Amino acid sequence: MEKYYITTAIAYASGKPHIGNTYEIVLADAIARFKRLQGYDVYFQTGTDEHGEKIELKAKEANMSPQSYVDNNAKEIKNIWDVMNTSYDKFVRTTDNNHKKIVQHIFKYMYDKGDIYKGEYQGMYCTPCESFWTESQLIDGKCPDCGRDVQVKCEEAYFFRLSKYQDKLVEYINNHPDFIQPISRKNEMINNFIKPGLQDLCVSRSSFSWGINVDFDPKHVIYVWLDALTNYITNIGFDINKQSTEFNRLWPADLHLVGKDIIRFHSIYWPCFLMSLGLPLPKKIFGHPWLIMEDGKMSKSKGNVIYADDLVKEFGVDAVRYYFLHEIPFANDGIFSKELLINKINSDLANNLGNLLNRTMAMSKKYFDGIVMSKNYVEDIDNDLINSSISLYDKVCHNMDDLKVCDAIDNILEVLSKCNKYIDDTMPWILAKNGQNKRLGTVLYNLLESIRICAVLLQAFIPDTAERIFKQLNTTKKEFSTLKGFNGMTEGDSLGESEVLFKRIEVVKD
Repeated sequence: MEKYYITTAIAYASGKPHIGNTYEIVLADAIARFKRLQGYDVYFQTGTDEHGEKIELKAKEANMSPQSYVDNNAKEIKNIWDVMNTSYDKFVRTTDNNHKKIVQHIFKYMYDKGDIYKGEYQGMYCTPCESFWTESQLIDGKCPDCGRDVQVKCEEAYFFRLSKYQDKLVEYINNHPDFIQPISRKNEMINNFIKPGLQDLCVSRSSFSWGINVDFDPKHVIYVWLDALTNYITNIGFDINKQSTEFNRLWPADLHLVGKDIIRFHSIYWPCFLMSLGLPLPKKIFGHPWLIMEDGKMSKSKGNVIYADDLVKEFGVDAVRYYFLHEIPFANDGIFSKELLINKINSDLANNLGNLLNRTMAMSKKYFDGIVMSKNYVEDIDNDLINSSISLYDKVCHNMDDLKVCDAIDNILEVLSKCNKYIDDTMPWILAKNGQNKRLGTVLYNLLESIRICAVLLQAFIPDTAERIFKQLNTTKKEFSTLKGFNGMTEGDSLGESEVLFKRIEVVKD
């Protein structure tokens, strides 16, 4: 069985993750679930990034030890990932002893190799981003990533020879056109960061203590990015001169899924670290867009922060998952508001999907006591729906291979819409009135089978809802292997009990 190793960026354990952070884990989960359904041996890793000056300061403000502080936040992050019904295989933490030990080994190996050297750093430092900047990189004197104030810092530090690997990195990117996706992010990395020339990277700090110590120079702690990025290998059995069977099976990663704001660290720093270690590079790094509010990026100062667990209590897990996955395009930011969420629940989930299933189930119960009838009385009017249903799997696979999750869901919605139109065109109630029972049975079979095919594919995106559809259809045919034809429903089988998938939400106007 072919493996598929997918990761999210590990969440920074400085506080509760908002819906923008949660979008990434849901997106990764949909990809992981889809790959499992395709027959891949999927390993899906996520977790928390728990070191750094920002954590140390926040813990002090909360009158807590840094370890207690990150323990609380890691627990809350994991809880939200679980609330969102994500199927990760491992939740890692950078405060785990095994990770810390291997990071020290990696640092010492790079130092002994000459890729890390000791020097002094003076630059403009952004504490929230844990990043140093030159004067020329600042935008209006502020951090180019987050727009916050920066401080002049000067301290002894160790540096990684990033410049040594520039040519090798450029060659790799040129020879692997799909390495950085989407192409707009790739162009940004090349034009804004690589072409101007890579500067050696500060990889230790000595002005705070919350981090992994450099074991041969304990006043230094290893810079957060070298610590955090290596989680992708330390947690699958890598150590210097000792790789586990699991590491050799899983590495290189098939996909690092990260926010567009941290793609620089993953597509420049991380590949160079791996080159230093003599390891293969990940196959693909995808810098996904953001989920933003109507009034811009979420921030506590704006008071516009929304949390996924609160939305789930109000609207349900699958409604929130659906919105995240469908409303954020491949390369452009998606807008969130409760009004937009409610509109999508009503139009796509309650109407296009839920009402379709209700109507089909009701007619099957009314006309045939819930028994699946013969599919053999076909007319020309059936061909478009049948052909669209049979070809749906290939269309969805094509878009999922390109990580175009929104487009894959659109493919499914298109077939559901055709089902609704098919009811209007075939008018089953007229067939029943005219006593055309054999034809009526085939019309209902076509609807039930098309719904089943859509449900099989929806398992990756709204898994609980898909399971509820299978229960109503009373079918165990949930595998992708059942999508090659149009015969998944079995003549003579009884349907299950009907239930409403999504209730329509009435919007009260002010």
